[in-house]
Amino acid sequence: MSPLTLGFVASLTAGLMTAIGALPVLFTRNPNRGIRDLALGFAAGVMLAASFFSLIIPSLEASGLRYGGNILPAAIACAAILLGIGMVALLNELLPHEHFQQGREGPEAASIRRIWLFIIAITIHNLPEGLAVGVAFGAGGVEGGMPLAIGIGLQNAPEGLAVAVSLLGVGYSRWRSWSIAALTGLVEPAGGLLGAGIVSTSQVLLPWGLAFAAGAMLYVVSHEIIPETHRSGHQKKATLGLSIGLVLMLFLDVSLG
Repeated sequence: MSPLTLGFVASLTAGLMTAIGALPVLFTRNPNRGIRDLALGFAAGVMLAASFFSLIIPSLEASGLRYGGNILPAAIACAAILLGIGMVALLNELLPHEHFQQGREGPEAASIRRIWLFIIAITIHNLPEGLAVGVAFGAGGVEGGMPLAIGIGLQNAPEGLAVAVSLLGVGYSRWRSWSIAALTGLVEPAGGLLGAGIVSTSQVLLPWGLAFAAGAMLYVVSHEIIPETHRSGHQKKATLGLSIGLVLMLFLDVSLG
């Protein structure tokens, strides 16, 4: 398969793990908030490790091969990371959305139903993950993209459960909570197709695309996930989850890469 197809299929598979992770809400009692924060912490750890080991370091290596060992590779990585952070921050400002604990953000959206505000928020969250998977496959094929796809898929499962549980907590039915959580994962193949397409177009864009995707994910971790896990007094569980997610992603990247 072409890098474009690989990026799309891999990000679609990773996105479907959101639906699989949310399945328990259909059959079991709701997990408590501590379990949810542990799961979100795990997702944050995976994303942190993936940003550095699967995206930023390969970006520096790709720039080094092209431009040599000077300050240019570091400058490209820094600029692209900031652009990725800025892109998601801009989406956060321009698109009306609502978080489970923080409430509404973005432009006034009194006419938009609350459920759509949740969906927009989760979409902003998931798009960088699909983008990262697509960039990784576009850059390094199966060998370069597989560790990241597995890591993102693994963190999507507890993330899907956390989203579904949160929707249950604000009054949605079990079936509707699962359906919304499942649908939010489907934005990832769109990001995957975009990421793979960008870096497949030109090798010059490769280091930029890798670091850009890393910056987008780092913004989500810092602005969304970590603050969310620390709001209810479960910092220890959230930190434990982050630690497990980080070392697991590191292990996958080294062993499979």
